Amino acid sequence: MKKTALLFLLPLLALLAPTPPARGQASTPPDPAQYGQPFAAVPDAPDAVIYQVNMRGFSQAGNFAGVLARLDSIKALGVNVVYLMPIFPIGQERAVDSPFAVRDYVSVNPEFGTLADLRMLVEAIHARRMAVILDWVGNHTSWDHAWVKAHPDWYVHNAKGEIINPIPSWKDIAQLNFQNPELRAAMISALRYWVFAANIDGFRCDYADGPTREFWVEALASLQSIKGHKLLLLAEGDQKKYFFQVGFQLDYDFPFIQVMRHAILEHGKSVRLLDSLNAVEYQGAPAGARMVRYTSNHDINSSEGPPQELFGGERGAMAVFVVAAYMKAVPMIYNGQEVGYAKRVPFMGPRQPVDWTPKPAVTRAYKQLIGLRNASPALRTGTLASYSSADVCAFTKTQGGEQVLVLVNLRNASVPYAVPAALARTRWHNAFGGAAPALKEKLTLRPFEYVVLRNQPVSARH
Repeated sequence: MKKTALLFLLPLLALLAPTPPARGQASTPPDPAQYGQPFAAVPDAPDAVIYQVNMRGFSQAGNFAGVLARLDSIKALGVNVVYLMPIFPIGQERAVDSPFAVRDYVSVNPEFGTLADLRMLVEAIHARRMAVILDWVGNHTSWDHAWVKAHPDWYVHNAKGEIINPIPSWKDIAQLNFQNPELRAAMISALRYWVFAANIDGFRCDYADGPTREFWVEALASLQSIKGHKLLLLAEGDQKKYFFQVGFQLDYDFPFIQVMRHAILEHGKSVRLLDSLNAVEYQGAPAGARMVRYTSNHDINSSEGPPQELFGGERGAMAVFVVAAYMKAVPMIYNGQEVGYAKRVPFMGPRQPVDWTPKPAVTRAYKQLIGLRNASPALRTGTLASYSSADVCAFTKTQGGEQVLVLVNLRNASVPYAVPAALARTRWHNAFGGAAPALKEKLTLRPFEYVVLRNQPVSARH
């Protein structure tokens, strides 16, 4: 090529060449190739029924294959979202055996299997028309994560220049610095990796209060821009309005279980506290946003006990679950509670797998409750009207021509309930079949009894 022609082309070639990132601007690796076909049946947030899997306690094997073996039982409950606790390699430095001390965000913990094994599990879940969300531990890493040495500026330091823990008692983890744009870009890239590499359908974001609002705005916008994927995004944190505003559709409801257990059941406070809780939690929330309510999860189960311990036995636990599932929230089941397993299921330390010995009456009750929710647009997305007394959680959910009335005695004693005239005038049918109780001026509910009525015959659901 002639020198004059080369001189002429140099400015044009410079324009076509890739532009290096500016100082302080992060560059990220490309997304991996899409594995499999994006799942087309991810539920809308209000329609979700979540099942939490603690791999370490789910089976004797304690791995992905152990979960695969029970997928049909999970599906039979009426579940449509399977939530897997952290699947990543965990740190060995200053370790306490916690799966929430992540050593590598884009690898699979060999304790559970391989990426191929995870893909096989995701495919099997999708084949049963259920979505998969992963537990994302984004606020901190283990001390032996490669970033600690390669990118110490991605962490928060104290006055001595030492990387700090996010909370002093959490000795096994190092606090990430979300003011650093390169860290934010790397974390978003890792989030996107699993959508492509394992074809998953969203995340439950652990300790979502830790990263900055700016990070979540960037991260959620990036995830939601992935073509072909509908993702469910669940925040675990206390900043309810903040999370819904930045794009999370779901948020863990820490206060619900505390209000139920301590205020209402333990101290006998008025059941109407639940109305106040709903008002606070949903103030300004988008129409499709939902709190996730539960009677057990990995933290509560391992540290405080199973639902039977917390809520006055199996009947009390079921009564609380009815409110969690029907009032205005998305229900979540922790592995084992559907068979009435009454022991703790640790996720750290010595393994104590669930004993899956069937308790048909308990499983039948969960199936019945979830089945009605899945069949009832009113229960999932209907307008809530409260008629609660001091002892009975009472409400209707209404959508179109369907109305459901729920009465739950939250006392371990028989209590009377004065039936409002508006409810007494409706012709009700037992939502689960059989005869409906006569709603006159007063109805007596047995200890922890719940009654679910519909304004349409049972056959109208099918």
